[in-house]
Amino acid sequence: MREKITPEFIRRIPKSDLHVHLDGSLRIKTLIELAREQKLELPAWTEEGLRKLVFKPTYANLGEYLHGFMYTCAVMQTPENLERIAMELAEDNIAEGVRYIEVRFAPQLHTSAQLSTPEVIRAVNKGLDKAAKAHNRSADVRAGKDLPFHYGVIICAMRRFAKGFSPYYADLLRIMQHAKPEEVFATASLELARTASEMVREERLPIVGFDLAGEEAGFPAEIHQTAYQYAHDHFIKKTVHAGEAYGPESIFQAITRCHANRIGHGTFLFADDMIRDPEISDRKRYVSDLADYIAGQRIGIEVCPTSNLQTTPSIKTIADHPVKKMIEWGLSVSICTDNRLMSNTTVSRELQLVAEHVKLSRRELRNLVVAGFKGSFFPGSHVEKRAFVDRVIERYEALEFELLKPLN
Repeated sequence: MREKITPEFIRRIPKSDLHVHLDGSLRIKTLIELAREQKLELPAWTEEGLRKLVFKPTYANLGEYLHGFMYTCAVMQTPENLERIAMELAEDNIAEGVRYIEVRFAPQLHTSAQLSTPEVIRAVNKGLDKAAKAHNRSADVRAGKDLPFHYGVIICAMRRFAKGFSPYYADLLRIMQHAKPEEVFATASLELARTASEMVREERLPIVGFDLAGEEAGFPAEIHQTAYQYAHDHFIKKTVHAGEAYGPESIFQAITRCHANRIGHGTFLFADDMIRDPEISDRKRYVSDLADYIAGQRIGIEVCPTSNLQTTPSIKTIADHPVKKMIEWGLSVSICTDNRLMSNTTVSRELQLVAEHVKLSRRELRNLVVAGFKGSFFPGSHVEKRAFVDRVIERYEALEFELLKPLN
């Protein structure tokens, strides 16, 4: 008989979120308030209305899912708003027992004539830092009854962009109007990698990772190889959105061309029918070798179940999601939210869904939770990270003893 894993247990255990987008995780009330202040138009002015029209339980396609970002990004163009949104995201995570997050965003999307890329990054970090310090000063943390909250920042480059994405992208496209599009995309990502490295070195900001997001099919990661090599050379860890809308070859390219330490989503890792290279004759062997390499190298997979269900028509239920196969293959899987607003979710909800529909044992759940902390790009030293992971495990085991029946 499978051991019962209760919602209370999942809520109270220490959790992590390694894949959460800032512009997809606003509070709806904050979005409405900021839109009113800036005299922006929304399709509705109540939470119920926006849930019905924009941030839905289900979406017809990826385009409908992404539509909501036009509203969230519109209110993320001042340092004050960015700071507030980041602080609230950290507070929401802390409230549900999350003790480590890596917040990712594309700072070049939020620039303007009054707001530079470094200023965007500083504003987000300031908000996260405020929330972390407030929690870490609490009596329970000081007394050792609760874990401190840590965070890292992941900077996203875009696989592709257009003039309407932001003033930064519009200016770059104008300046490089005679260059090939892929050269413009590569230039933007390299500038971002250099900015991130400089801010880590000179300001000691907790920029722990470099990411590549956006349209996957037709815009391969290798276009951004120079930026990733720069990040690699400057000790910034790497993650890549790959295998989300394209097949195993995209994941292979992220690892071999971009030195990826983790893969964002990886949904189609096992989809040998999506392989396009005619020189790959044994597709099943290719997928098996790729999965074994990822497992052996402990390259983490950031799995976002609800988001995948909403954007991938071929996945009907969590039980159909490849996360089960990933776990059985021995991959280092962490469960993430992707976009808390668009998917109306939390880390606790995602873990509960996986636990129930994949029929996780207690040991498998523990492995998933611990994998999130072990696979993190923790901003401190390796020794500090190990000490924090040890405390997480100790806290998890204490709650398991307190809240769940002993295993026979």
